Amino acid sequence: MADLHDALHEFTALELHQLLQRGEVSPVEAAEHFLGRIERLDPEVGAFAHVTPEAALERARAVERDVPHAAPLWGMPLADKDLHPRAGVATGFGSRVFADHVAEESDDTVEAVDAAGAVSLGKTATPEFGLPSYTEPLAGRPARNPWDLALGAGGSSGGAAAAVASGMLPFAPGSDGGGSIRIPAASCGLVGVKPSRGRVPSGSGIDRLGGLGVVGPIARTVADAALLLDGLIAPRGYPARHPFALRAPGEDGPYLGAAIRGEGRFQVGVMLDTPWDDFADIRLDPAARDALDRAIALLDRMGHGVAELPASPEPGYPAAFRTIWQAGAAGIAVDEGAGDRLEPLTRWLVARGRERTAGELAEALGWLTGFERRTIQRFSAVDVVLTPALALTPRPVGWYDAEDAEENFAQQVRFTPYTSFVNVAGLPAVTLPVHDTEGGLPMGVQLIGRPGGEATLFSLAAQLERTARRGRRRPPVW
Repeated sequence: MADLHDALHEFTALELHQLLQRGEVSPVEAAEHFLGRIERLDPEVGAFAHVTPEAALERARAVERDVPHAAPLWGMPLADKDLHPRAGVATGFGSRVFADHVAEESDDTVEAVDAAGAVSLGKTATPEFGLPSYTEPLAGRPARNPWDLALGAGGSSGGAAAAVASGMLPFAPGSDGGGSIRIPAASCGLVGVKPSRGRVPSGSGIDRLGGLGVVGPIARTVADAALLLDGLIAPRGYPARHPFALRAPGEDGPYLGAAIRGEGRFQVGVMLDTPWDDFADIRLDPAARDALDRAIALLDRMGHGVAELPASPEPGYPAAFRTIWQAGAAGIAVDEGAGDRLEPLTRWLVARGRERTAGELAEALGWLTGFERRTIQRFSAVDVVLTPALALTPRPVGWYDAEDAEENFAQQVRFTPYTSFVNVAGLPAVTLPVHDTEGGLPMGVQLIGRPGGEATLFSLAAQLERTARRGRRRPPVW
């Protein structure tokens, strides 16, 4: 048993869940093990904004004592993204403006993981207010990539991805308003799931501007991601309790069965163009192209139908999306006096957003609604759309322009041109690793489903994962 307890990080999240259910490991033992990993590894990785060992162990004891084993995430260690307040815990939103802020109330996602029986070990790092696609906040340390500490972990759920990739957590929830789950998952060789708009009750996107931001899992395997997503959707058991009349089509889940079985033959369309093509010079790095080609070859070998989708230019997308992104930043609770404590990118987004008129916002929302309909129609002939996960390899820490916000935004677009449009369209998507660069960095692809098509995505992702035969690869920081 001592050897078992010393190696809990070597198990998949699903395996750890089974150990907990069988009583071979207790929630307290699991929490203690991963807290020890955090203490040892996080100083060089920077995955956590705050670690809460005393509260975590108190929670683990309460789970053992008071929470039924049937709770879907019973005893499972995870951590809250620092955008999601937990009552009584420091919540800085990645910003110097909130350096001393302690949350008075927990948000819906925190309450959901608690209801599911999970044990939070702390807060994972995020960039300022979750706005950029990299996690290098001036309020804290950069979240580094466990595969190469000179590289960033991506963002905005960069701390969560760095923690999972380095074995400091078995899995972690993240949030995704323009790629913030899929980008760090792809950067760190993990599985990231952006659910359909309306799928996860505690982070549906329905109550967000443009319906962009949703909550989903980051994990090391497809099945682990499905396990966490099931817990997020129905923390108190199925059928899931939805707070809105509007919800995603299709079945609510559970999805773990589809992820384990990995069955079915599907039609896959390959998309190479992006809605940002008229905004920035989008160039696919050879490593990203190699990963895409490997995925195509694997899908073809498995008997799926694979064909490239014709390009469909959308020259109005960059202006409309930037308007929504800026307008969303305009609502951040900071006054003009906080300007010198905001990072240049945030300051630019907030200022531009507050300059926008109601007419401009309405026009952008209307345009993006039309784009959503056109995108769903464009994809309707196939079951799944395949794209690169990232256009470039993971970026070095410090690569993004720290002063010129316009250039910074353009850099983010060149790195991640395949993610934000999925949020605009409200579609589900999964990123997963399928290939490695010559230097050993994992590279992935993105699978995009129909509205409510999570079950198909989990089935196909499981087949890709199984056929790629990557095994349990571990980064140098492990």
